[in-house]
Amino acid sequence: MRSASLLEHLGRHYEVDVVVFRQPGDPDPASRIPSGLVRRVTVLDLPPNRRSFAARALRNAGRAVRRTPPLVDRFAGFSAQIARALSGARYDLGVIEHSWCAPYLEQVSPLCTRTVLDLHNVESVLHARSAAVAASGVRGRAAAAAHGIFQHASRELERVWLPRFSLVLATSQADAELVRAIAPRASVAVYPNALPPTPLPAPIDDEAIVFSGNMEYHPNVIAVRFFRREVWPRLREQWPLLVWRLVGKNPAAVRRFTAGDPRIEVAGPVADAVCELARSRVAVVPLLTGSGTRLKILEAWAAGLPVVSTTIGAEGLPVRDGETALLADGAEAFAAAVTRLLTCKELRQRIGSAGRIVLEKEFTWETAWKMLDF
Repeated sequence: MRSASLLEHLGRHYEVDVVVFRQPGDPDPASRIPSGLVRRVTVLDLPPNRRSFAARALRNAGRAVRRTPPLVDRFAGFSAQIARALSGARYDLGVIEHSWCAPYLEQVSPLCTRTVLDLHNVESVLHARSAAVAASGVRGRAAAAAHGIFQHASRELERVWLPRFSLVLATSQADAELVRAIAPRASVAVYPNALPPTPLPAPIDDEAIVFSGNMEYHPNVIAVRFFRREVWPRLREQWPLLVWRLVGKNPAAVRRFTAGDPRIEVAGPVADAVCELARSRVAVVPLLTGSGTRLKILEAWAAGLPVVSTTIGAEGLPVRDGETALLADGAEAFAAAVTRLLTCKELRQRIGSAGRIVLEKEFTWETAWKMLDF
């Protein structure tokens, strides 16, 4: 959604060529770009990756030995193809998405008057936080050690590459300050995550709570594990008809936490996340790690749905506890906050409406575009 908003803005002001990566099995990315928005799309196919736990562990062990962060490794090796795709062209502006693609500045910069790096997260911060909340036991200690290595490797990459761009975009003022602390010579501006114009859907008001996102994304895996083990049993016992819904792609990544309970519903990817969220009474954001700002909260606000979030889950957004969301850290406090909303329809409506107002004022594409100077 963040990439789409930036691409929409660029397409209104420039002739745009796009180089995009495709995961194995994904549809043609060009089919997802509105007709007439770009001039040319070059698709680079990523090699297949086995997704079993053993395969992931083996890959990440090798990356830890080489001190190469996972996504840097995953998206490496396309320099020649990118150079060929851009050969002979000149551009006013070159935009690279994600810090793990920053090294492709070597191919992009010689052809561009200005270069921009769009940071969806601050990767070194994400790895540091992930290390801090790793599970106990042998696997947990191994994961914490790997994240620690990836944190330091990501920090070195950020220090090297971020100052070389004309401008770095961060999702929030909090992330912008983190970037300035890591790379003081980098030029940083805030470009918030936002949504396109989104009609308020009619609420269905099932007795359900909902968590949304890419279930393969590591902070979401940690969030689902925490909620399933520590929060859901409390709610399940207190509310005998309550259903917990999980909405988003790659649901197999959290199957070990969702299987075996008929009151946990896994929707998988959906055509309209906002309408799907509106089927529930409360959106839960039990994140224990992460970076950037959470589109899942913006989508819940778009649905007029009240949100219960951890403090880190709401980071970077203008959340006022008790007004635009409820903030709760720890399993007992989180379950109590969800119960408070489930108990009081008036409170749900008040907080959901307040979140919708914040979204409409501050987090639409049109509002976000006003913060760009290109």
